[in-house]
Amino acid sequence: VSGLEVIGVSSLAETMSLLGSAINVPEIQEPLAVPDDSEDSPRLDFAQVKGQSWAKFALEVAAAGGHHLAMLGSPGVGKTLLASRLPTILPPLDRHSALEVSAIESVVGHRSSNAALTRKPPFAAPHHTASYTALVGGGSGVPVIGMVTQAHRGILFLDEAPEFATNVLDALRQPLESKRVILSRRTFTVELPANFQLVIAANPCPCGYSFVRDGSCHCTPMQKRRYLGRISGPLLDRIDIRVIVDPVAPVIITEESEEEGSTLIQQRVVKAREKARTRLADTPWSCNADVPGPQLREMFGLSPQAAATLSSSSHNSARGIDRIAKVAWTVADLREHDSPTVDDVEVAQQLRNAGGRWAA
Repeated sequence: VSGLEVIGVSSLAETMSLLGSAINVPEIQEPLAVPDDSEDSPRLDFAQVKGQSWAKFALEVAAAGGHHLAMLGSPGVGKTLLASRLPTILPPLDRHSALEVSAIESVVGHRSSNAALTRKPPFAAPHHTASYTALVGGGSGVPVIGMVTQAHRGILFLDEAPEFATNVLDALRQPLESKRVILSRRTFTVELPANFQLVIAANPCPCGYSFVRDGSCHCTPMQKRRYLGRISGPLLDRIDIRVIVDPVAPVIITEESEEEGSTLIQQRVVKAREKARTRLADTPWSCNADVPGPQLREMFGLSPQAAATLSSSSHNSARGIDRIAKVAWTVADLREHDSPTVDDVEVAQQLRNAGGRWAA
């Protein structure tokens, strides 16, 4: 922590001396400065993901605007591979966020006493058997910090999302709106930060292969609806971007081609975030996903053509319309447009409705 004078003592006598006692103590050496964290090795990178250009673009938009993301696809298509690389294109944490994340890691016990400040956004990926308390927090005598707080300022990734207990998934709805968790028990009430970006991945059916046209899936339509129905409509409605991740052709996997790396994508993300931050300079928000719908419509209106395209959307809920508008602003920021064009809105609609293959 900068701006502090740190004095190390090895005994109560030394402390008394520093406070004015006449006791003689040896001179105390100046503490060493702790550097920021360094690069992990080996480093995850989007260049390691073959194909999946649309899914990569969806993750880039999610990173640039702070949007929640859902991916639907068969096993082995790369959903987890993509999600694990999302932190590599997020902007590094600023000083304030780094202090918050480092403090949470310290309380949880995930860092040593001399560890550097964490500059990388955290990535929390609980197993689908995680309990309500493990995900949200709780405890009886002592508060237990949940994964939503451990993912603060970073990513909370739920792989195999329909396999989570329904009450555990629905417990995310309140933190997604308020960006905090309030734990109230008989012996304590504590408020914990939970400003995370939610990423979920799911198979399209219990066996996972309904998207594969080889006859291997024998799940009935009722089984498919019931399976995806475990992700409730109110939770899914809070997710801005939904994409279908289709299998990559074997020739693409085996060919020697150079994929775009995380560094270049991150540069575009940072530039888009700066554009949004400049536009939102006189507001309490810093990224598009944070702006409430009414304020978005009032302060940042669309052109008549873009507004007409948005009004024709099949998403008839006010929240759905607002979230398409937020994503459209992010697409415009990435394309360096002053405001969303008709094409930007159409792209946002595609990112929202997953090509009609995932119900709104």
